[in-house]
Amino acid sequence: MTLDSVLDRIDADLPDATDRLLDLLRIPSISTDPAYAVECQKAADWLVDDLKSIGFQASKRQTPGHPMVVAHADGPADAPHLMFYGHYDVQPVDPLDLWDSPPFEPALENTPTGKVIRGRGSSDDKGQLMTFVEACRAWIAVHGSLPARISLFFEGEEESGSPSLIPFMEENKAELTTDIALICDTGLFESKTPAIITQLRGMTCEDFTITGPDRDLHSGMYGGVAMNPIRILTRALADLHDDTGRITLPGFYDGVEELSDEMRAQWQGLGFDHATFLGDVGLKHPAGEQDRMPIEMLWSRPTCDVNGIWGGYTGDGFKTVLPSKASAKVSFRLVGKQDPEAIRKTFRAYLEDRLPDGFTIEYRTEKGSPAAQVSTDNPMFEQAREALSDEWGIPAAFAGCGGSIPIAGYFKDILGVDAMLIGFGKDDDNIHSPNEKYDLESFHKGIRSWARILAKLS
Repeated sequence: MTLDSVLDRIDADLPDATDRLLDLLRIPSISTDPAYAVECQKAADWLVDDLKSIGFQASKRQTPGHPMVVAHADGPADAPHLMFYGHYDVQPVDPLDLWDSPPFEPALENTPTGKVIRGRGSSDDKGQLMTFVEACRAWIAVHGSLPARISLFFEGEEESGSPSLIPFMEENKAELTTDIALICDTGLFESKTPAIITQLRGMTCEDFTITGPDRDLHSGMYGGVAMNPIRILTRALADLHDDTGRITLPGFYDGVEELSDEMRAQWQGLGFDHATFLGDVGLKHPAGEQDRMPIEMLWSRPTCDVNGIWGGYTGDGFKTVLPSKASAKVSFRLVGKQDPEAIRKTFRAYLEDRLPDGFTIEYRTEKGSPAAQVSTDNPMFEQAREALSDEWGIPAAFAGCGGSIPIAGYFKDILGVDAMLIGFGKDDDNIHSPNEKYDLESFHKGIRSWARILAKLS
């Protein structure tokens, strides 16, 4: 099967492909708001109908939450079996008054940097999901079939914590197990370099309240004698880092692995400009471990961050009290083989060791997730990297990602399948924010990239 004719078909079909994406973007499939449950069903139905129209055996699978879409298409018997994952649900649109156009009335828009598709879900993740579907459409239109066996797995709850995902994967393990999983929910490095994400940070979070006196106290009557819970809290939080940016929890770095020389050289070759990266948000100096490259701080080193802190009177003016309670939210981004539950246990012991007699602590906790790291020894990774380099005219990189995408770990832990994360978003796509967009060029080249990758992997 020749690739050039498929690429020509993609180029010619771009206006129709864009119209199809705009149709999908008009469906307000907000998964976290029950008021949009019917719209999530509509989005799943839209995908099933579209996939059936190009020859996939597609079905909508109900769950306790929003439905999954699962589809299969045959390919040559000796070709690999590839799974593609994406999600059709989107984030809420609030604050609506900050949108320049209605979020579910998507349209093409000319901007100083080129033409974009504007609308909620355009980049995260409907636009990226459709890059793969459109690549399959072109292969089938030109050759009548796909170059490999393809399964598609589209989720409707990714933006609301994926409560149905693990049970569904466990119940359908045999059907969903393939040779490799492809995920399109990431972006280009510095908005220009194609990247295959091979490591993602995990996470564990702790939301807690320290209580001292049984009521707020008058600081004139009790100040100097009564211990202030905010004082206990802030001292504990301040001591989580030393002067070099290193995290002080005992055993925190257990399981943190060093970069290989090959990966370090590749990351150095990306020429990450941390001064510009920080300067764009009004900062100057990296705050992490001072003996590490800034790109390591983002991708391969763990973090500890205070995400919220409160206690006492916070209104206008003064209410001179010693508060009864002080609260904080602390998150840890994890790498390598760090154990989320072990770190949670250590952090709780750290806090409790600092409580004076008579003080108590209450926790409100969500389950953590470990980091995901994929070996690039599988030759499919290098083949995909070559395909991306051919399309974009820039050497593609094996990169890390500072965020957490739990589905990558679930593919490995539940199905025993490595995940290859490839995405075509840009840093300024405003995902999760008002005025979300997806560059038309990224959409176009994303489709062509998947077509090339299918050819390479087959």
